[in-house]
Amino acid sequence: MTTTSPPSAAPAVLDRIESVTLSSVTLPLGTGISDAKVLTGRQRPMTEVAFLFAEIRTEAGFEGVGFSYSKRAGGPAQFAHAREVAPDLIGEDPSDIGRLWTKLVWSGASVGRSGAATQALAAIDVALWDLKAKRAGLPLAKLLGAHRDSVRCYNTSGGFLHESIEQVLENATRTLESGVGGIKIKVGQPDSAEDLRRVRAVREHLGDAVPFMVDANQQWDRPTAMRVSRALEEFGLVWIEEPLDAYDAEGHAQLARALDTAVATGEMLTSVAEHYELIRAGAVDILQPDAPRIGGITQFLKLATLADHSNLQLAPHFAMEIHAHLAAAYPQEPWVEHFDWLYPLFNERLETRGGRMYISDRPGLGITLSEQARAWTVDRVHVDASR
Repeated sequence: MTTTSPPSAAPAVLDRIESVTLSSVTLPLGTGISDAKVLTGRQRPMTEVAFLFAEIRTEAGFEGVGFSYSKRAGGPAQFAHAREVAPDLIGEDPSDIGRLWTKLVWSGASVGRSGAATQALAAIDVALWDLKAKRAGLPLAKLLGAHRDSVRCYNTSGGFLHESIEQVLENATRTLESGVGGIKIKVGQPDSAEDLRRVRAVREHLGDAVPFMVDANQQWDRPTAMRVSRALEEFGLVWIEEPLDAYDAEGHAQLARALDTAVATGEMLTSVAEHYELIRAGAVDILQPDAPRIGGITQFLKLATLADHSNLQLAPHFAMEIHAHLAAAYPQEPWVEHFDWLYPLFNERLETRGGRMYISDRPGLGITLSEQARAWTVDRVHVDASR
């Protein structure tokens, strides 16, 4: 009687992380950027954006890249925290992304599970997802399970308050000609009459068919938000963004019940738990999470499941190089924010045409760091088994 041995089991570990390289990169902006927070005296004009890049290499030769960012203060803190926890990745299987996220959170548990600590982890988490998709030979959207190969997109970078209304109109024309589908401008100035004047001018310039959004950047109190938002209803806006403080779930819920125009918010929140408060309170029609701010793609996917369960629309904030993939995998038709600020950092571009942003067929996120990004590096650390 002959016996046959059972087939050998697959190895428990498919690959191991060999090294992690972290880079702090400062992106200069061509001019000081102002939204309502500057006009109300809460912030100074923004002249640069700090990026944290994580490049992860495995023993088998696979590489992944991810990033997080901070506008104004916070970039050095993200870099410092990532540098402290990165050694805990060496020797780990990069496929175990959820477990590794939890491991790194507990490595820095004393500083909490939101804010700069988890934003530092976001760069690493995104790099692990990029690596996983590259190993599969798939764009990240396909790895996650895409519902579409393109997403609706709108532009914000041409609608800031440091520019005259004439320049904003010119920017809008150029944006639409580039294939971007919608236009968002900033409001929330101390003089709401000036806000309404700018909104009216843009709507008249665009016509009724072009999707149009406004963003108050949390600068209204509850009475002002109600009064101005009701005045904005006549303009057929897709949404009114951040009309109140980001953590005022009750106030947002009151607005959402009172208005026909959708209320959008969430970009400034830094955890899934904070977003859940908005969902639980019925405070938002369009959720605007930011993967680098809430801890990366692992956390974004958790939040997307909650949002879809609550039948919410999705419009991720900033970082279109990441969010185009995540939005393509969301069941309901989303919006993605188009920003050209990050163009110098990468060798590749996302294609926009017919009002949509197209997912490339390149594996992973489909981005590689440019020589300019390397030149703007202000700090760098390489972590491997030797340290």
